[in-house]
Amino acid sequence: MRMSVLLRLLALIFVLITSWVIVRSYISFSWKTVRLPRWLAGSVSKKTRVVRNKCDLSKPCPNNFFAFKILSGAANVVGPSVCFEGHMIMSPVKNNVGRGLNIALVNGSTGTVLRQSFFDMYSGDPMLLVKFLKEVTEDMLVLVASYDDPGTKMNDELRELFSNLGSSYAKQLGFRDSWVFLGAKDIKSNSPFEQFLKNDPDTNKYEGWPELLELEGCVPRKTF
Repeated sequence: MRMSVLLRLLALIFVLITSWVIVRSYISFSWKTVRLPRWLAGSVSKKTRVVRNKCDLSKPCPNNFFAFKILSGAANVVGPSVCFEGHMIMSPVKNNVGRGLNIALVNGSTGTVLRQSFFDMYSGDPMLLVKFLKEVTEDMLVLVASYDDPGTKMNDELRELFSNLGSSYAKQLGFRDSWVFLGAKDIKSNSPFEQFLKNDPDTNKYEGWPELLELEGCVPRKTF
């Protein structure tokens, strides 16, 4: 009888000890599972955090440089866009672009957007663009994006005005060509910020239009 009681007591002690070990293990495991996601979340957020450069450039601009990105329109379907220092100046989403030449004027020293407008170069009045360009001063940067047709109404005076802003292609710009450009008044050499594609049925990406152009970079801040 005493032996039976002893065995039962030992069995009870064994059950209690085993239960305690299991409970301690569970508590320890639960504690880790509570803390681990917090640590992982912090680690993952640091590893996967994406730092976006201004205008989504592939790399940031150095000090005293402005970031910009200019996209021409795609055929006569998707409008162009002009971004400067992380600010989208003109785009289809903003509903402030149009057929022809889309132009933004920016203060080259402060980066402040001064004016933006578009000029219909197919059926519009080219003298409106002449007047606009003649008001450009030496402290301004001029950002240009074509859409649909930038060249039908392009006259000699306009070609000369754009050439004086540093354009290498203004004198050959024609019907439905693609063109993106950043220049400034009376610069000493041609602007390094320019791309141009001729409307050519043999090479056009879209039916009747060349492919869109994308121009991005860092332009130095102007000092006076």
